[in-house]
Amino acid sequence: MGERIWRSMISERVWALKRADEEAFKQAVREHFALGRPGFRVLRAAYPYIYIQDERRHDR
Repeated sequence: MGERIWRSMISERVWALKRADEEAFKQAVREHFALGRPGFRVLRAAYPYIYIQDERRHDR
């Protein structure tokens, strides 16, 4: 089960991709968070935020 949802932001350069090429935008966002926040899943994009969820395993 995933943890709480986080809001994050990305550069205007990446947002510009959304208008030009939706698939390129999605790929760029996934790659951005795979590098910067491994273990987080991108849920949705609503300017200016990207909503991500922590899916790393947390043994408690």
